[in-house]
Amino acid sequence: MDIETIALVIGALAVGAGIAWAFLTWRRSSHLKERFGPEYRRTLETEGDRRAAEQELDRRERRVENLEIRPLRPDERDRFVRDWDRTQARFVDDPAGAVLEADRLVTEVMRTRGYPVADFEQRVADVSVDHADMVEHYRAARGVARAAAEGTASTEDIRRAVTHYRALFVELLGIGPVVGSDRMEAVR
Repeated sequence: MDIETIALVIGALAVGAGIAWAFLTWRRSSHLKERFGPEYRRTLETEGDRRAAEQELDRRERRVENLEIRPLRPDERDRFVRDWDRTQARFVDDPAGAVLEADRLVTEVMRTRGYPVADFEQRVADVSVDHADMVEHYRAARGVARAAAEGTASTEDIRRAVTHYRALFVELLGIGPVVGSDRMEAVR
C-alpha cells in the first residue's frame, strides 16, 4: 500500500468514527429527552449545557437502577388510599394542615416503595427517572406546603398544591386513572 491509500483508509475510518459518535450522541439525547420530558429541558437550563445536563440525567438513571424500588402491596396501597381520603377530607376545615399531611403522605409512599427520602432535591431527582411528568407537580406542591407552614399561602394555592400532591400520589401508587369524583375508587 502506498501512502495515499493509507491516508485515504485512515480518513475513511475517521469519518466513519465521527458518524458513529454523532449517531450515538443523538440516540442518547433522544432517549433522555423521551424519558425525562420537561425535566430534560429544566436540567438543561439548570446545568447550562447539553453535555452537563445529560451527564446529570445519566447519573440519575444509574442511581435509581441501583435502588430497590418496588411496587406497593395491595394492603399498603389500600392503607395509603384510606390515609389520602382522610387528608382530602381534612382540607375543608384545615387546608394548611391538609397540604402538610399530603406532603408527609407522599414522602411515606416513596419511603415504602424504596426511595431514599432524607433530602428533598434527591427525592425529586430520583422520582424524575420513572415519573418525570410528575416532578413539576411535586416541586410546586412542596413550595406551597412550605408557604402554608409559614402561614403565607392562600387557600387557592393550597388547593392547587393538594391537587399536585394527589397527581404524584396516584402515580406512585400505580393505580392508574382515578374514577368518580375526587376519590380513588379505582383501587377498591
